[in-house]
Amino acid sequence: WPSGPSHAPQPPGLSSAELRRAASFARPADRAAYATAHTALRQLLGGYLDRPPAALTFVREPCPGCAGPHGRPAVVQAGGGSPLHFSLAHSRGLIAVAVAPRVIGVDVERLPSPETVEACARALHPGEQAELAAAPPGERRAHFGRLWTRKEAYLKALGTGLSRHPRTDYLGSDLRRRPARWAVLDLPAGPEHAAAIAVPGDRPDHVTVRWLPAGLPYGEDVPYGGDAPGANPGDTATRSPRSGSTITRSSR
Repeated sequence: WPSGPSHAPQPPGLSSAELRRAASFARPADRAAYATAHTALRQLLGGYLDRPPAALTFVREPCPGCAGPHGRPAVVQAGGGSPLHFSLAHSRGLIAVAVAPRVIGVDVERLPSPETVEACARALHPGEQAELAAAPPGERRAHFGRLWTRKEAYLKALGTGLSRHPRTDYLGSDLRRRPARWAVLDLPAGPEHAAAIAVPGDRPDHVTVRWLPAGLPYGEDVPYGGDAPGANPGDTATRSPRSGSTITRSSR
């Protein structure tokens, strides 16, 4: 779902806590983005769980670092079915929702200005800083965006978020140096955004990316891979339209 004041949905299915959170944002665009993102999340999870979106209840898992109630968000599932995990992100015009049968993290970011890249590079792992410095000046915004979205997706999947310092883990281009027993994948997100997902264990059998126009809960499946931005060798070649939000579904 594209976010912004012109696409702000009527949020009757949001909880009172979500409505309060949306109202707390000072900028109308931020209020609209939050409401759109959480409406989209409820619609998608409601479809997977065959439940009304407004009936879903969200909780927080224990933090893996301190066991406090501020770990990964989770949806309460009735009936003891197969676990359904999700992650949500939005950034200035684009919303990403990831759903999988195992823990997953997703992040999407609008590419920062060159000044922001320079100011924030010090927060990267030293190996990532070296790669960023070696990139051609015209490519550094996109390179930083890929590094940062991989990092945030990984930290979301861990359940720590940025309470774990972003310098700690290497998520650069050398796969051998990345965290063991984790798969972190770039996703196509258009020319002005970067996006990534992270899952524990082996690389997913497949990742499906859907681009959805505003207000629609579902769209055409577009398998991610081939010559799409961020594709890995051996992925099936496809192209995805740049018409809406990204929804990813990881299998395995």
